[in-house]
Amino acid sequence: MTRLIAFNKPFDVLSQFTDRGSADSPRATLSDHIDLPGVYPAGRLDRDSEGLLLLTDDGKLQARISHPKNKMPKTYWAQVEGLPDDAALAALRRGVTLKDGPTRPAKVVRMPEPPGLWPRNPPIRFRKSVPDSWIALTITEGRNRQVRRMTAAVGHPTLRLIRASIGPWALDGLQPGAWRDLSPEQRK
Repeated sequence: MTRLIAFNKPFDVLSQFTDRGSADSPRATLSDHIDLPGVYPAGRLDRDSEGLLLLTDDGKLQARISHPKNKMPKTYWAQVEGLPDDAALAALRRGVTLKDGPTRPAKVVRMPEPPGLWPRNPPIRFRKSVPDSWIALTITEGRNRQVRRMTAAVGHPTLRLIRASIGPWALDGLQPGAWRDLSPEQRK
């Protein structure tokens, strides 16, 4: 039977089971949280990003979730520097031009701090002179560090980034470092 796992990846954890970095200073990996043979991440989430990572033992499902041609929507909660105005949000909705070309249009809304948000360790750097705010941003592509580059392009660098959902799958209260099997109905 196919397994599909929802995992809330903590900050500073690699989206892989082994660390090919320095043996002198090993970094946290998925194997520090998940001991299930045969499951692999369907996509990636940067080490400095948090939130939903799906893992499966089904190669076709893994490709369906992660391949850019499928345009699977991914929603992120981004804590950004400053207070984005309507023009900044409109630019994100149209798509912004990055060094590797224009992005597809995004869905974006201002939001309050996500309910039930866990503390990040280490916490983000706060500056008394610069306010911060939260936006929910949904994209249908997955370029390297795309959300961070998009918010920076409109003048609001990302301070904290949490992936809240991938397609029909969401965090739904899953705490950092925890995982759960998704039922067959949730795999569609």
